[in-house]
Amino acid sequence: MIPIKNKMNTVFVHVSDLKNSVRWYSRLLNEQVDLSEVKEPVHNMTLNQYTGLTLDAGPTGEKKEIVPSEYPLFNFHTEDIEKAYVFVKELGYPIESEIIRFDDFSYFNVSDPDGNIIMICTG
Repeated sequence: MIPIKNKMNTVFVHVSDLKNSVRWYSRLLNEQVDLSEVKEPVHNMTLNQYTGLTLDAGPTGEKKEIVPSEYPLFNFHTEDIEKAYVFVKELGYPIESEIIRFDDFSYFNVSDPDGNIIMICTG
């Protein structure tokens, strides 16, 4: 038996302000959240697939210093890139790239409150 499975379980995104990040990701994913139920140091976002998303603010009482990557950490899927772009723009979230189109997929990038870059794509 191989001890490590060929399966991604959870993506961890390190954040400096847990409630602010939970609010940001919840709005992006159009999910309702009761911020009074968000407890330090981590919050598991509710996703509709197998891979989870955990926002990690680090030890309680300490503010984590985030050094975001200049490249996307992961992507959220959309069936309609134009509609997704307008939605993110209406949220007022920082869009880091215009829609990039290829023959088989399209994407654009957005940054979260800590500057983490997240890709929204059709593929």
